[in-house]
Amino acid sequence: MEKHVVISLSGGMDSSTLLLRCLKEYDTVTAISFDYGQKHRIELERAQSLVDYINGQVVLEENPKTAEYPYNIKYRVVKLDGLTDLLNSALVTGGADVPEGHYAEENMKATVVPNRNKIFASIVQAVALSIADKTGENCDIALGIHAGDHAIYPDCRQEFRDADDHAFRVGNWGSEKVGYFTPYLEGDKFTILQDGETLCNELDLNFNEVYSRTNTSYKPLYHEFAYEEEGNIVEVKEWFSDYKSASSVERVEAFIKLGRKDPVMYADEEGPVTWDHVVTEVSKVLETHAG
Repeated sequence: MEKHVVISLSGGMDSSTLLLRCLKEYDTVTAISFDYGQKHRIELERAQSLVDYINGQVVLEENPKTAEYPYNIKYRVVKLDGLTDLLNSALVTGGADVPEGHYAEENMKATVVPNRNKIFASIVQAVALSIADKTGENCDIALGIHAGDHAIYPDCRQEFRDADDHAFRVGNWGSEKVGYFTPYLEGDKFTILQDGETLCNELDLNFNEVYSRTNTSYKPLYHEFAYEEEGNIVEVKEWFSDYKSASSVERVEAFIKLGRKDPVMYADEEGPVTWDHVVTEVSKVLETHAG
């Protein structure tokens, strides 16, 4: 195993899977999330929940062993929400509506947040170099970027990573002690999810517990309702994933290919929907795109 790694943890499926891969590959893991005023900030709650679960702070009734997991992820949320009204993006509070459809569509460029990965990378680089300086040992930066993001997000492409890395090394003493870990650079959401399934088995983590603690939806929906179950009134106040925004379409496609039901709850404007309904609607989008 390698020594140290710092991961940019969004709370989405990709970086959450990368977190598992880092637990497999490194002795110490530091995870950093960013609050920049994103509309889908439920991802930050999911990231915290996932870290708590993996660190053994959540004990499942059906699996008390959870409390004994030998992991100790150091986690921090960095607040950048002072930028919210200064950023022009459909993903930020106050921005235009998040577009729907397939990621390859031209309108998906509206979901780009100007210079987002450069902002995040600078902070992660600073933390990684600080760890390397304090320990006298090398520290890697882990990024969950993958080929599925390259068309829409230029800051997920290798040429950007190379240029950003060059700036980091020119601007810092001791930067040779910092490396990069990007295992999914040539993969897509399906290959990432495949790796996640394997890693859950290897790390003795529950797949559904892990992925129910992730958010890929750029248009999450909040619903409050009540229903009767065995004579009792059950109240639900919950955030649900949508199945129409491009990020959700891409995630659902990965679960369809894997042949597993997504443990995240889905809804539309009317209320919760079944997984079968999600699969049917997303399949229509995929068929239209393929045509």
